[in-house]
Amino acid sequence: MSEFILMTDSTADMPESFYRENQIPVLSLTYTLDDHTYTLADSLPMTQFYDKLRQGAMPVTSQVNPEAALMGFREAARQDKDILCVCFSSALSGTYNSCRIAAQMLSEEGFSRRIVVIDSLCASTGMGLLLYQANQMKVSGASLDETASWIEAHKLNVCHVFTVDDLNHLYRGGRVSKTAAIVGSMISIKPILHVDDAGTLQVIGKVHGRNKSLKTLVDLMEEKMGSWKDKNEIFMICQGDVQPEAEQVAQMVKDRFGISQSLISYTGPVIGSHTGAGVIGLFFMGDHR
Repeated sequence: MSEFILMTDSTADMPESFYRENQIPVLSLTYTLDDHTYTLADSLPMTQFYDKLRQGAMPVTSQVNPEAALMGFREAARQDKDILCVCFSSALSGTYNSCRIAAQMLSEEGFSRRIVVIDSLCASTGMGLLLYQANQMKVSGASLDETASWIEAHKLNVCHVFTVDDLNHLYRGGRVSKTAAIVGSMISIKPILHVDDAGTLQVIGKVHGRNKSLKTLVDLMEEKMGSWKDKNEIFMICQGDVQPEAEQVAQMVKDRFGISQSLISYTGPVIGSHTGAGVIGLFFMGDHR
């Protein structure tokens, strides 16, 4: 069976060790802060990045452009294997389209192997969970076509539910009004959000208080899992420099559903630039988003 390279971009928000141990090349989206543009390779330490957000910094992020994607594909192509690239939701970034353009450019340069680019319709560690499942298949000997078919069939089963602690970042991104951000912050309103079937970010509820918002994430997991309730071998959490609260959510999930395996990772700076410090996201497989 022909081997292939599994690739992704930096918004999958998985630990660096995951990419390294599984030899997964990562295309880097960038963010600009204090007039300096950072990539995945030279990013600020996460605690320093989130400290800057708490102090009022508002970074600007940029997609992977076709030239950067082409460079990444050229590097991977040196292994002379087929390539399967799983990308950030096309509804939230132009990275997927850049990768499609780059794949075509590489083929025109004479690369004879296949390049399959998939729009994950996922974000952050939701895409990380999809990538984890795809890598499990690859390790087990699945072909590129088998893995790509599974991703396409199940990417909308990847559920994303999360809450943020700072409404000002959602206001900046056009998700809530200025009045809602000011008033909500004053009375400790915490929005509950998810990524829908179109791959877009949507506010689906509001609750009073941080603890209530964290419990609501676990309640939504119970509501959405359905037939996947006994098939979730792992769940994932991303966190914006609030590790103790992430561990609190993980324990609630383990106590309620008996899922022993979990992964907690930082919300990376590209996603974190739009959510602010204090974001908590819970990701799992379910019947519907």
